[in-house]
Amino acid sequence: MDDATLRYIAEITSATTQEALWSMHLEKMASYGFDRLLYGYTNFRVDYNLGDPEDFVVLSNLDRAYLTRFFGERMFLHGPMIRWALDHVGAQSWEHIAAVMLKRPMTREEQEVFEFNKSYGVTAGYTVSFKSVSMRAKGAISLIGPPGVPQSVLDDIWSEHGDTLVLMNNVLHLKLLNLPYSNPQRALTKRQREVLEWVSDGKTIQDISTLMGRTTATVEKHLRLARESLGVETTAQAVLKATFLNQIFIVES
Repeated sequence: MDDATLRYIAEITSATTQEALWSMHLEKMASYGFDRLLYGYTNFRVDYNLGDPEDFVVLSNLDRAYLTRFFGERMFLHGPMIRWALDHVGAQSWEHIAAVMLKRPMTREEQEVFEFNKSYGVTAGYTVSFKSVSMRAKGAISLIGPPGVPQSVLDDIWSEHGDTLVLMNNVLHLKLLNLPYSNPQRALTKRQREVLEWVSDGKTIQDISTLMGRTTATVEKHLRLARESLGVETTAQAVLKATFLNQIFIVES
Protein backbone atom coordinates (compact mmCIF):
# COMPACT_ATOMS: atom_id res chain seq x y z
CA MET A 1 0.00 0.00 0.00
CA ASP A 2 1.48 3.36 -1.01
CA ASP A 3 1.79 6.37 1.27
CA ALA A 4 -1.00 8.30 -0.50
CA THR A 5 -3.48 5.48 0.10
CA LEU A 6 -2.45 5.23 3.75
CA ARG A 7 -2.92 8.98 4.22
CA TYR A 8 -6.33 8.83 2.58
CA ILE A 9 -7.52 5.96 4.76
CA ALA A 10 -6.33 7.88 7.82
CA GLU A 11 -8.31 10.92 6.68
CA ILE A 12 -11.60 9.16 6.02
CA THR A 13 -11.48 7.10 9.20
CA SER A 14 -11.20 10.38 11.13
CA ALA A 15 -14.32 11.91 9.52
CA THR A 16 -17.17 12.66 11.93
CA THR A 17 -20.04 13.29 9.49
CA GLN A 18 -21.41 11.65 6.35
CA GLU A 19 -21.07 14.94 4.50
CA ALA A 20 -17.35 15.37 5.22
CA LEU A 21 -16.61 11.73 4.47
CA TRP A 22 -18.54 11.72 1.22
CA SER A 23 -16.95 14.96 0.01
CA MET A 24 -13.46 13.52 0.53
CA HIS A 25 -14.39 10.29 -1.23
CA LEU A 26 -15.88 12.02 -4.25
CA GLU A 27 -12.69 13.98 -4.74
CA LYS A 28 -10.51 10.90 -4.32
CA MET A 29 -12.46 8.72 -6.73
CA ALA A 30 -12.54 11.52 -9.32
CA SER A 31 -8.74 11.57 -9.20
CA TYR A 32 -8.85 7.99 -10.49
CA GLY A 33 -11.28 8.82 -13.31
CA PHE A 34 -14.58 7.92 -11.63
CA ASP A 35 -16.34 11.26 -11.32
CA ARG A 36 -19.82 9.99 -10.37
CA LEU A 37 -20.66 7.67 -7.50
CA LEU A 38 -23.77 5.95 -6.18
CA TYR A 39 -23.55 4.36 -2.73
CA GLY A 40 -26.43 2.52 -1.12
CA TYR A 41 -26.93 0.57 2.09
CA THR A 42 -29.85 -0.97 3.95
CA ASN A 43 -30.37 -2.92 7.15
CA PHE A 44 -33.90 -3.91 6.15
CA ARG A 45 -33.45 -6.31 3.25
CA VAL A 46 -35.59 -9.45 2.99
CA ASP A 47 -34.43 -11.42 -0.07
CA TYR A 48 -35.04 -9.06 -3.02
CA ASN A 49 -37.36 -6.85 -1.01
CA LEU A 50 -35.07 -4.01 -0.01
CA GLY A 51 -37.72 -2.35 2.13
CA ASP A 52 -38.70 1.31 2.22
CA PRO A 53 -36.33 3.54 0.17
CA GLU A 54 -36.61 6.12 2.97
CA ASP A 55 -34.65 3.67 5.14
CA PHE A 56 -31.83 3.39 2.59
CA VAL A 57 -28.58 5.22 3.16
CA VAL A 58 -28.01 6.70 -0.30
CA LEU A 59 -25.12 8.98 -1.18
CA SER A 60 -24.53 10.16 -4.72
CA ASN A 61 -23.44 13.06 -6.87
CA LEU A 62 -25.53 11.91 -9.82
CA ASP A 63 -28.05 14.35 -11.25
CA ARG A 64 -30.91 14.90 -8.79
CA ALA A 65 -33.47 14.25 -11.54
CA TYR A 66 -31.84 10.87 -12.14
CA LEU A 67 -31.97 9.93 -8.46
CA THR A 68 -35.56 11.13 -8.05
CA ARG A 69 -36.77 8.82 -10.81
CA PHE A 70 -34.45 5.94 -10.02
CA PHE A 71 -35.62 5.68 -6.42
CA GLY A 72 -39.00 7.43 -6.57
CA GLU A 73 -40.24 5.14 -9.36
CA ARG A 74 -38.45 2.15 -7.77
CA MET A 75 -36.41 1.56 -10.91
CA PHE A 76 -33.60 0.33 -8.67
CA LEU A 77 -35.51 -2.94 -8.28
CA HIS A 78 -34.67 -3.76 -11.90
CA GLY A 79 -31.21 -2.17 -12.15
CA PRO A 80 -28.67 -4.76 -13.36
CA MET A 81 -25.86 -3.49 -11.11
CA ILE A 82 -28.08 -3.61 -8.02
CA ARG A 83 -29.35 -7.07 -8.93
CA TRP A 84 -25.76 -8.23 -9.36
CA ALA A 85 -24.72 -6.71 -6.02
CA LEU A 86 -27.50 -8.56 -4.20
CA ASP A 87 -26.11 -11.91 -5.35
CA HIS A 88 -22.37 -11.24 -5.21
CA VAL A 89 -19.54 -9.86 -3.11
CA GLY A 90 -16.54 -8.11 -4.64
CA ALA A 91 -16.04 -5.89 -7.68
CA GLN A 92 -17.22 -6.31 -11.25
CA SER A 93 -17.20 -4.28 -14.45
CA TRP A 94 -20.47 -3.13 -15.91
CA GLU A 95 -19.57 -4.73 -19.23
CA HIS A 96 -19.40 -8.14 -17.56
CA ILE A 97 -22.65 -7.56 -15.64
CA ALA A 98 -24.40 -6.49 -18.87
CA ALA A 99 -23.06 -9.52 -20.75
CA VAL A 100 -24.48 -11.87 -18.13
CA MET A 101 -27.83 -10.06 -18.19
CA LEU A 102 -28.03 -10.23 -22.01
CA LYS A 103 -27.75 -14.02 -21.99
CA ARG A 104 -31.53 -13.99 -21.50
CA PRO A 105 -34.26 -11.71 -22.84
CA MET A 106 -34.53 -8.49 -20.84
CA THR A 107 -37.82 -7.72 -19.13
CA ARG A 108 -39.66 -4.53 -20.01
CA GLU A 109 -38.59 -3.00 -16.68
CA GLU A 110 -34.93 -3.89 -17.26
CA GLN A 111 -35.07 -2.37 -20.74
CA GLU A 112 -36.51 0.83 -19.26
CA VAL A 113 -33.63 1.02 -16.77
CA PHE A 114 -31.12 0.42 -19.58
CA GLU A 115 -32.55 3.26 -21.69
CA PHE A 116 -32.88 5.50 -18.63
CA ASN A 117 -29.21 5.03 -17.70
CA LYS A 118 -28.16 5.62 -21.31
CA SER A 119 -30.06 8.92 -21.40
CA TYR A 120 -27.98 10.17 -18.44
CA GLY A 121 -24.67 8.80 -19.69
CA VAL A 122 -24.60 6.20 -16.91
CA THR A 123 -23.14 3.49 -19.12
CA ALA A 124 -19.65 2.51 -17.95
CA GLY A 125 -18.25 1.77 -14.53
CA TYR A 126 -17.55 -0.73 -11.79
CA THR A 127 -19.72 -1.89 -8.92
CA VAL A 128 -18.30 -2.98 -5.56
CA SER A 129 -20.59 -5.14 -3.43
CA PHE A 130 -19.67 -5.27 0.25
CA LYS A 131 -19.71 -8.37 2.41
CA SER A 132 -22.16 -8.38 5.30
CA VAL A 133 -22.58 -10.65 8.32
CA SER A 134 -26.34 -10.00 8.43
CA MET A 135 -28.93 -11.41 6.00
CA ARG A 136 -30.87 -8.15 6.43
CA ALA A 137 -28.00 -5.88 5.46
CA LYS A 138 -26.60 -5.05 2.04
CA GLY A 139 -24.33 -2.32 0.79
CA ALA A 140 -22.72 -1.51 -2.56
CA ILE A 141 -21.20 1.37 -4.46
CA SER A 142 -21.04 2.07 -8.18
CA LEU A 143 -18.06 3.99 -9.54
CA ILE A 144 -19.12 5.63 -12.80
CA GLY A 145 -17.01 7.13 -15.52
CA PRO A 146 -17.74 10.48 -17.22
CA PRO A 147 -20.40 10.45 -19.96
CA GLY A 148 -18.96 9.14 -23.22
CA VAL A 149 -15.93 7.45 -21.66
CA PRO A 150 -15.92 3.81 -22.82
CA GLN A 151 -15.68 0.84 -20.47
CA SER A 152 -12.29 -0.07 -21.94
CA VAL A 153 -10.73 3.12 -20.51
CA LEU A 154 -12.11 2.34 -17.06
CA ASP A 155 -10.91 -1.25 -17.39
CA ASP A 156 -7.36 0.04 -17.90
CA ILE A 157 -7.66 2.18 -14.77
CA TRP A 158 -9.04 -0.77 -12.82
CA SER A 159 -6.28 -3.07 -14.05
CA GLU A 160 -3.72 -0.74 -12.48
CA HIS A 161 -5.57 0.50 -9.39
CA GLY A 162 -8.44 -1.94 -8.81
CA ASP A 163 -7.13 -3.43 -5.57
CA THR A 164 -6.55 0.03 -4.10
CA LEU A 165 -9.98 1.23 -5.18
CA VAL A 166 -11.70 -1.80 -3.61
CA LEU A 167 -9.78 -1.24 -0.37
CA MET A 168 -10.65 2.46 -0.16
CA ASN A 169 -14.32 1.82 -0.86
CA ASN A 170 -14.50 -0.95 1.73
CA VAL A 171 -13.04 1.43 4.32
CA LEU A 172 -15.57 4.07 3.26
CA HIS A 173 -18.41 1.58 3.76
CA LEU A 174 -17.19 0.44 7.19
CA LYS A 175 -16.84 4.06 8.30
CA LEU A 176 -20.33 4.97 7.07
CA LEU A 177 -21.79 2.12 9.12
CA ASN A 178 -20.66 3.95 12.26
CA LEU A 179 -21.99 7.40 11.39
CA PRO A 180 -25.52 8.67 12.13
CA TYR A 181 -28.03 8.37 9.30
CA SER A 182 -28.73 11.85 7.96
CA ASN A 183 -32.09 11.39 6.19
CA PRO A 184 -34.34 14.17 7.58
CA GLN A 185 -37.37 11.93 7.00
CA ARG A 186 -36.07 9.60 9.73
CA ALA A 187 -34.34 12.14 11.98
CA LEU A 188 -35.14 12.01 15.69
CA THR A 189 -35.15 15.00 18.00
CA LYS A 190 -32.89 15.06 21.04
CA ARG A 191 -35.83 14.20 23.34
CA GLN A 192 -36.98 11.35 21.11
CA ARG A 193 -33.46 9.90 21.15
CA GLU A 194 -33.31 10.28 24.91
CA VAL A 195 -36.55 8.40 25.63
CA LEU A 196 -35.57 5.58 23.25
CA GLU A 197 -32.20 5.29 24.98
CA TRP A 198 -33.93 4.95 28.35
CA VAL A 199 -36.33 2.34 26.94
CA SER A 200 -33.41 0.35 25.54
CA ASP A 201 -31.90 0.40 29.03
CA GLY A 202 -35.05 -1.30 30.36
CA LYS A 203 -36.69 1.73 31.97
CA THR A 204 -40.47 1.99 32.27
CA ILE A 205 -42.51 5.02 31.24
CA GLN A 206 -42.73 6.02 34.92
CA ASP A 207 -38.96 5.58 35.36
CA ILE A 208 -38.27 7.77 32.33
CA SER A 209 -40.74 10.37 33.55
CA THR A 210 -38.86 10.63 36.84
CA LEU A 211 -35.40 10.65 35.22
CA MET A 212 -36.33 13.36 32.72
CA GLY A 213 -38.49 15.40 35.07
CA ARG A 214 -41.40 15.22 32.64
CA THR A 215 -44.93 13.85 32.89
CA THR A 216 -45.70 10.34 31.68
CA ALA A 217 -47.92 11.89 28.99
CA THR A 218 -44.94 13.86 27.68
CA VAL A 219 -42.76 10.76 27.62
CA GLU A 220 -45.46 8.83 25.77
CA LYS A 221 -45.75 11.71 23.27
CA HIS A 222 -42.00 11.59 22.53
CA LEU A 223 -42.21 7.83 22.02
CA ARG A 224 -45.19 8.19 19.68
CA LEU A 225 -43.43 10.84 17.61
CA ALA A 226 -40.28 8.71 17.49
CA ARG A 227 -42.30 5.76 16.16
CA GLU A 228 -43.89 8.00 13.53
CA SER A 229 -40.53 9.43 12.45
CA LEU A 230 -39.04 5.96 12.09
CA GLY A 231 -42.08 4.53 10.35
CA VAL A 232 -42.73 1.70 12.82
CA GLU A 233 -45.65 0.54 14.94
CA THR A 234 -44.09 -0.43 18.27
CA THR A 235 -41.52 1.10 20.59
CA ALA A 236 -39.44 -2.08 20.40
CA GLN A 237 -39.27 -1.66 16.62
CA ALA A 238 -38.35 1.99 17.09
CA VAL A 239 -35.41 1.08 19.35
CA LEU A 240 -34.20 -1.51 16.84
CA LYS A 241 -34.47 0.78 13.83
CA ALA A 242 -32.92 3.74 15.65
CA THR A 243 -30.01 1.48 16.58
CA PHE A 244 -29.55 0.30 12.98
CA LEU A 245 -29.58 3.92 11.80
CA ASN A 246 -27.12 5.04 14.51
CA GLN A 247 -29.71 7.50 15.80
CA ILE A 248 -29.37 6.72 19.51
CA PHE A 249 -26.39 6.65 21.86
CA ILE A 250 -24.60 9.04 19.55
CA VAL A 251 -21.90 11.45 20.66
CA GLU A 252 -23.00 15.05 20.27
CA SER A 253 -20.58 17.00 18.09
